[in-house]
Amino acid sequence: MTSELVVDVQPKEVSIALLEDKSLVELQNEGRSASFAVGNMYLGRVKKLMPGLNACFVDVGYEKDAFLHYLDLGPQFNSLEKFVKQTLSNKKKLSPITKANILPDIDKDGTIANILKVGQEVIVQVAKEPISTKGPRLTSEISYAGRYLILIPFNDKVSVSQKIKSSEERARLKQLLQSIKPKNFGVIVRTVAEGKRVAELDTELKLLLKHWEESMVRVQKATKYPTLIYEETSRVVAMLRDLFNPSFENIHVNDETVFNEIKDYVSLIAPERASIVKHYKGNLPIFDNFGITKQIKSSFGKTVSYKSGAYLIIEHTEALHVVDVNSGNRAKNANGQEANALEVNLGAADELARQLRLRDMGGIIVIDFIDMGHAENRQKVYERMTANMQKDRARHNILPLSKFGLMQITRQRVRPAMDVNTSEDCPTCFGKGTIKSSILFTDMLESKIGYLVNKLKIKKFSLHIHPFIAAYINKGFFSLKRQWQMKYGFGIKIIPNQSLAFLEYKFYESSGEEVDMKEELDNK
Repeated sequence: MTSELVVDVQPKEVSIALLEDKSLVELQNEGRSASFAVGNMYLGRVKKLMPGLNACFVDVGYEKDAFLHYLDLGPQFNSLEKFVKQTLSNKKKLSPITKANILPDIDKDGTIANILKVGQEVIVQVAKEPISTKGPRLTSEISYAGRYLILIPFNDKVSVSQKIKSSEERARLKQLLQSIKPKNFGVIVRTVAEGKRVAELDTELKLLLKHWEESMVRVQKATKYPTLIYEETSRVVAMLRDLFNPSFENIHVNDETVFNEIKDYVSLIAPERASIVKHYKGNLPIFDNFGITKQIKSSFGKTVSYKSGAYLIIEHTEALHVVDVNSGNRAKNANGQEANALEVNLGAADELARQLRLRDMGGIIVIDFIDMGHAENRQKVYERMTANMQKDRARHNILPLSKFGLMQITRQRVRPAMDVNTSEDCPTCFGKGTIKSSILFTDMLESKIGYLVNKLKIKKFSLHIHPFIAAYINKGFFSLKRQWQMKYGFGIKIIPNQSLAFLEYKFYESSGEEVDMKEELDNK
């Protein structure tokens, strides 16, 4: 199986697509200025205590106060809180954590009112992004995640990932980290650290310790609350850290700055693989070039076809996701209805495992498979689903099919499910149902090009349009494109863009900035 990453950097957002054998299996999309992302840390202020829930609401700057439960304070909350008070009271000198006295763990059965009070400053970390009407979910058991290690202040334990099966390797890693970690810090060794040398682990440990020190300096200098005290240096690198696999054949990036960030990161964690990072400089949008846009259009939406006419219907609700499996108009299996149902259900299990990763669906998922009479066939579907989900990094639990043919899956949810609207409003009539004569569309484009060149004095630009329109404009020896170039200059580029609707268009300067021609023409 071949794997590659494609990174699409736009002015307002970054998208990362993971391809396995050219098939899209994961898509992550995040605003470049996104805040309240998982892992961010804040010095917040307790806004309201909720004794009935044994929780409180904390102001971290989000429109809705964030939720912090007593059980998410962490056993060493008293030690952290004492250190924070010392840091806030002494603005000149930062006391080292290695000299801090570790206080006893908080009572597991205690109450929030005995620990916190309204107006108190607390260090919190986002554990779950805002979803629907809910604010962020917080934890005070803060941690700094790296590629190989997770650093936990005020915790002296070294834990090794359960996925590392070799007892010798587990013992080696545990002994190694015990010898190099400072006092009052705990470490979780991640699965990818298996077989790594001490130098690599020590380098990352020092980097994580530096993040801790920088966070405490921000706490010390805080003059207002809430204050962001720790954020990933690059959103792209943060997204890439969990996705990266040394077996990747290529990582394609369409932005030079982000390309350098990713190359530096890969050079740090896997120097021998740095050459797989490639800067994409083609004219076509990067997702169009690698066939991703078309897969996004066909893989999202309510109805998803998979093979031989069978399809899934996926409904998203506040409480759960519901999936219905339909055989559609596929040809009947010669071995009868039971064999036909088994074949459709096995295909559905393959596609659904991909859909869960692709849409990042979390919470409760209920799948209504086609009824099967034989218990061994229901077991086959369950085993196929279990095998397919082994590639999924999110924690999940799968129950066998019930007597009603329903399968229940719970999957870790830390961010909203990916939702891509695959339907398109007409960009000309805006859904009203009537448009100007489409034969005049190219005349309108020419008038905008004339305004761009003659009035705005922009000589070099690209026009992004639907591939069908681009084919028409490029048709023939003396094409419309050639005519426009002869009339307005050869700085005009026509770029087919699959993400645009049929009569939609966008103008971009050579610097990559979009020119809003509708607004310009309306105001002239």
